[in-house]
Amino acid sequence: MNKQMTATDVRIDGFGGEIIVPSAPGFDKARAVWNAMIDKRPAVIARCRTADDVIAAVTFARAKNLPVAIKAGGHNVAGHAVCDEGVMIDLSLMRGVTVDADRAIASVEGGALWRDVDAASQEHGLATPGGLISDTGVAGLTLSGGIGWLRAKHGLSIDNLVAADVVTADGTLVHTNAEENPDLLWALKGGGGNFGVVTRFAFALHPTGPEMMFAAPIYAVEDGPEPIRAWRDFLAQHGDRVGSLCEFSTAGGDDFPKESWGKRVYTLACVYNGDAAEGEALLQPLRELGNMVTDFSGRMNYCEIQQLFDTLMPAGDFRCYWKARYLTDLPDGMIDLAMANAAAAPSDNSLSSLWNFGGATAKVASDATAFGDRSMGWMYSLDGVWSNVEDDDANMIWSREGWSSAERYGHHGRAYLNFPGHGEDGDALTRASFGANYQRLVEVKTKYDPQNVFRFNQNIPPEF
Repeated sequence: MNKQMTATDVRIDGFGGEIIVPSAPGFDKARAVWNAMIDKRPAVIARCRTADDVIAAVTFARAKNLPVAIKAGGHNVAGHAVCDEGVMIDLSLMRGVTVDADRAIASVEGGALWRDVDAASQEHGLATPGGLISDTGVAGLTLSGGIGWLRAKHGLSIDNLVAADVVTADGTLVHTNAEENPDLLWALKGGGGNFGVVTRFAFALHPTGPEMMFAAPIYAVEDGPEPIRAWRDFLAQHGDRVGSLCEFSTAGGDDFPKESWGKRVYTLACVYNGDAAEGEALLQPLRELGNMVTDFSGRMNYCEIQQLFDTLMPAGDFRCYWKARYLTDLPDGMIDLAMANAAAAPSDNSLSSLWNFGGATAKVASDATAFGDRSMGWMYSLDGVWSNVEDDDANMIWSREGWSSAERYGHHGRAYLNFPGHGEDGDALTRASFGANYQRLVEVKTKYDPQNVFRFNQNIPPEF
């Protein structure tokens, strides 16, 4: 396709959304995704309003033999939402959320962000497990698992996915639930964007909030790892009620004492999955483990908790490279390694984290969802975040080497596929992460996308 063609030159039969081509004034903004490192130029951006628009866009791409990328929130660090010289199916106009409070079900359009779901469900005192950044897209986070604050009591996002509408590679709108096309629903629960364009999700909701207890005592790296070890032992007893991570960062800004600016610190961030007063009492010992740099703990509205980390990751402002792997356990050696890696981060904007599992997350059988084995106890992520292109190599090496150095503590070579670096590990990491479920995913892929139309993801090729 000629990059200078106008929107009137692109005819997509049955399409009622917006067509944006490279010559359009808003093209650069429309093609941008959250990670500023990603710089790709699709031939056509099809901004959809309805499932019929998605069908029309997929049919157009197939007819023109153009690759297809799918943008929901555009938050995937590998930039899977956009492609060069193809069709970018943009769902950002499809953000509707409808809550059936009597059935405790949220119907969520494919382009919705988690803040949309949180706001609509909290009007009824309900919630479903989402992520930690509220402007993350529901689709991307969910399809590769979805790890959030409510995981201790309610599991991952995929554990609450009860139905979906999917436009498959042949332009068919397929409904899936426990009775109708259950193989596709199983695959959507962790199998990534391999199987089609999800235009609607249905999630189970649970009574939540509005007030919850968030604990966030902050300790200095230079003061040592003893608070982390105490936190680990605390979660061994209470991980069925507390969703938590230990996040390493650099102190700075008005929320920190001025004398701490520039210091490496770690936050023992916890959300109690239950009554706020009960949680405040339970989490109090984590605020008494030594000299705190500061303490951001308190009872908060659930939606406020969901947005606390948003300012750390503003869309389009930073260059990013993230890697994460699951850990079997969290021995002292892994804690020491995480401390050393945090101290060596070349950018003050970079983060690294240790996440706990257990509780409801661990109770799901390995073959019940495409996500697979739930016996990992922890996850370790290294989130390289920086501003200047000349710093790319140093920051990517830091994330990559930190991730590799933790391999000896890893869980069967598995990784969280929402944090895949830039996807450079390819098939080997994908196979390891799905383990025994991989071949079943190949079968579902072959059934619904035999020509691998949807391949901008942690790809599972069909059997040819």
